[in-house]
Amino acid sequence: MKDELQEFERYLEHLGGGLGHADRQAGLRGYCIGLMAPLARKSVEPMAAHLAPQATRSRHQSLHHFVAQSSWSHEEMLRRVAQWVVPAMDFGDGGWWIVDDTGFPKQGEHSVGVARQYCGMLGKQDNCQVAVSVSLACVAGSLPTAWQLYLPQQWADDMARREKAGVPENVSFATKWQIAQAQIEHLVEQGAPKHTVLADAGYGVVTAFREGLTAMGLTYVVGVTGQVTVWPPGHAPLAPRPRSGRGVVATRQRLGDARHERPLSVKEVALGLEPTQWQSIEWREGTNFTLRSRFARVRVHAAHREHLRTEQRAQEWLLIEWPEGHEEPMKYWLSTLAENITLERMVFEAKMRWRIERDYQDLKQDLGLGHYEGRNWRGFHHHASLAIAAYGFLMAQQLRQPEGGGKKNSARSEEPALPTHYKPRGSPAHAAPRPIVDHNFAAAYRRSLAQDAAALPMLPARKRENSFVTQ
Repeated sequence: MKDELQEFERYLEHLGGGLGHADRQAGLRGYCIGLMAPLARKSVEPMAAHLAPQATRSRHQSLHHFVAQSSWSHEEMLRRVAQWVVPAMDFGDGGWWIVDDTGFPKQGEHSVGVARQYCGMLGKQDNCQVAVSVSLACVAGSLPTAWQLYLPQQWADDMARREKAGVPENVSFATKWQIAQAQIEHLVEQGAPKHTVLADAGYGVVTAFREGLTAMGLTYVVGVTGQVTVWPPGHAPLAPRPRSGRGVVATRQRLGDARHERPLSVKEVALGLEPTQWQSIEWREGTNFTLRSRFARVRVHAAHREHLRTEQRAQEWLLIEWPEGHEEPMKYWLSTLAENITLERMVFEAKMRWRIERDYQDLKQDLGLGHYEGRNWRGFHHHASLAIAAYGFLMAQQLRQPEGGGKKNSARSEEPALPTHYKPRGSPAHAAPRPIVDHNFAAAYRRSLAQDAAALPMLPARKRENSFVTQ
């Protein structure tokens, strides 16, 4: 335990190097310990009462100031967390960027970004905040590396509410896929590795999102709905009409009236496949049984606004899941993974998106990600980055253990055996519990500070370059 406590102190010193002022180190330490404590509610007041029972009011004020008013950068905090955790991640069996969004139910209309919108925790439209994130994942673990509140149009256009909530002037309305694309662009600019991007159909159906990933040199496996159209083998737009006249004139593709001259929905493609094209694939061991389903794939060209194009898009994979006993296909993915990739590997990568659901589960259930009760932009992002900071230390410790979470086989057995029809969106309610948080550690750290501050000297932070450390 002593070694872990000293490692945690070094970790806090590393994070504190990005806070701007040395006196913010106490706020960082207290907030992270509060988030790791066995509290039912991890908002500022109960954390203050837990940390300082005899001086709750003053501790409440200091923690509130640290999280809601201090001007340190939450993006710098996330970058430093990644610098610490990523070297512990093993990318020998692959690495992935996982895009998703998650909701936080909220009452009223004054908390920044609150609006009636889809909330994954509730599985329906309701009053909530929604944040977009990008996680870096390996087989054994994952870590959120980018986090931003989605600001609905009515908030983005309301200058009075923006000012009251402290929304930065440079933040304008952006769709969720645009936020995610900007996050990935920023990570790549920082030197992050160009791993495959995974996302659900909320992002995958957007042609511009997929094309943006390709433009950045990134491969992807993204969900799509059955209505998305493609050109399967034997189907193509009509050749452009020849133009006469001087010079070279760009001509556009044409759509005909016959079925073979129009794109098909991916559902139509799936229903038209031969029985021999379907295979039963196992992709991971669940908690109680092997996860298995029936899959098929076919090479296609994505179809979108073909009449505005002069040539077809590049060929890619359409992956389809149709479990035995289901009346119709259940899931569809478009992917730019290599043409020679095996079906087993493609299914494995498509299914790796479960990692981000694990992130959300641990962050919400154990680290109070959704417990912030403030209303402003800065506090919302500060609180989330600190929850991720606490999670990052625990994840790094788990990944570095010689036996346990850092082993690939152990990680494979962690995935909850979810029903095949279940499609989670940031909700932890349906996932099997995983005790990543050791509350005894937080208690021991508090005791060590109270009993003998000299037992944990403030060690100098290890020097790290201002970039996204990948190894």
